[in-house]
Amino acid sequence: MQRVFNFSAGPSMLPLEVLEQAQKEFVCYGSSGMSVMEMSHRSQDFTDILEQAKADLKDLMHIPDNYEILFLQGGGSTQFAMIPLNLMNKNNTADYVVTGQWAKKAAEEAARYGKVNIVASSADTTFDRIPEIDMKNCNPDADYFYITLNNTIYGTRWTTLPETGNVPLVGDMSSSILSEEIDITKFGLLFAGAQKNLGPAGVTVVIVRKDLLGNAMDFTPTMLRYDIHAKNDSLYNTPPTYGIYFMGRVFAWVKAQGGVAAMQKRNEEKAAILYDFLDQSKLFRGTVVKKDRSLMNVPFVLPSEELNQEFIKQAKAAGLVNLKGHRTVGGMRASIYNAMPKEGVERLVALMADFEAKH
Repeated sequence: MQRVFNFSAGPSMLPLEVLEQAQKEFVCYGSSGMSVMEMSHRSQDFTDILEQAKADLKDLMHIPDNYEILFLQGGGSTQFAMIPLNLMNKNNTADYVVTGQWAKKAAEEAARYGKVNIVASSADTTFDRIPEIDMKNCNPDADYFYITLNNTIYGTRWTTLPETGNVPLVGDMSSSILSEEIDITKFGLLFAGAQKNLGPAGVTVVIVRKDLLGNAMDFTPTMLRYDIHAKNDSLYNTPPTYGIYFMGRVFAWVKAQGGVAAMQKRNEEKAAILYDFLDQSKLFRGTVVKKDRSLMNVPFVLPSEELNQEFIKQAKAAGLVNLKGHRTVGGMRASIYNAMPKEGVERLVALMADFEAKH
């Protein structure tokens, strides 16, 4: 069966070259005589895999030596608890900007451990924009300031980071990591679930400044302490070994494409093809304020639910799958992560143009 263009928000499309390489190495990795799935996480073979993955990510994101790179389990949602448990430790308060479902869930989880101050929200317009922040609403004594850099469901992104002064900036970059260049030194902590731009589900990357380690709340479970994972080089327990291996292959693939700057250029070109069509279309409509449009997730709608369903059906028949939008937005959503080739976006726009001509 021929592969389709998979527009899923996650787990999502992966680079074909990486899938084929993993296929070749699946039964026997290198000269180890075994699959990575069978390999001890304490072995030299896996140590080399882990260290290379860390080194490549450090190189790709220009991560300074005063940051730790952790490969953890539990998905991005576990970070909603780990962050306050480890960082909300001085004044027991944090500032949150709510720009979508995941930011809302993160704020609700953090409120279990301390005072959460919602400094801005775009909930009143169904999260179609990044809200303006009045710094008078921010707490200069907050333990951290939390944002979701790219909103998978609603298709918005931060194009300018907030200035938080001495308050550490914390960011969820799950759906945009390695898609555009970012200054990691602006952050105290950045995290990303792997299943959108990095690899299979099961690994979460955490990049945390070393001075923020070691202050977890007394009742924090050992497995939820960043300092424990840092001290043990992400090997406190058996990590998701195959996920880390695969993610390392994706890092190497991004480097081979020219690095993050080259990926950003490609992603901007892909997004422009789709947004340019939406801007001139008399039938399809984008749902996001232009200045805040995501490069990764593009929601759009037709005038009726009947037309939405008809388009999704035609798209699937044409090999363009998983375009159904989130229930809170409706319509369609095209997730065009790093692995989505330009051809996939061109095929989608061609179908949209044909659909419009007939309706």
